[in-house]
Amino acid sequence: MSSILSERMNRFKETDLYVVITEKMCKGRPSTLVLEECLKAGVKIVQFREKEGEDKEKFYKAKMFREITNSYGALLIIDDRIDIALMVNADGVHLGQKDLPISEARRIAPELIIGASTHSVEQAIKAQEEGASYVNIGPLFPTQTKTGTAEPLGVDAIERTKPYLKVPFTCMGGIKLQNIEEVLKRGARHIAVVTAVTEADDIQGAVKSLREIILKYI
Repeated sequence: MSSILSERMNRFKETDLYVVITEKMCKGRPSTLVLEECLKAGVKIVQFREKEGEDKEKFYKAKMFREITNSYGALLIIDDRIDIALMVNADGVHLGQKDLPISEARRIAPELIIGASTHSVEQAIKAQEEGASYVNIGPLFPTQTKTGTAEPLGVDAIERTKPYLKVPFTCMGGIKLQNIEEVLKRGARHIAVVTAVTEADDIQGAVKSLREIILKYI
């Protein structure tokens, strides 16, 4: 592991709430505004996720995310697009099951954190073996955020998967204030959310409420 990746992973291990930001899920507000509100409330890792629109637009928006996250000392992960992650000097890229192979991503970007979405114990083990820096277990609960994804795994998926992992893991999918403790009680410490924060009227308040619960378990 390179010294840059090692430093990034040390910072990753210190994170708690992981906010994934998509502009169309920001309640009509600019995604950069939502980003800054999250960072003001103490979020130390965010994912830039934009599936729609032109590449040039995505690049410039990701560049703005990089400038803002740098000013707060937060990690920036880019969803899917390893090219954009490298161009804006992001800290990492997050890959789904249908995205580029993890082993190839690791070959061309040895200093990036590489996250991997997994929907079963087998997928989590495979991602780890291929060089993922962290794996995401999910979706845990029903979610409207992504269409065409796997059926909800339930919180028991954490206990089924955790014993096989040597790398950190995040959990995602329908996690809200009312069910986050079910996730934490099963050993998760890096909790990824989208709408629980990005669609909240009071973004800073939503972040603080979620982090307050997470920090009880760390």
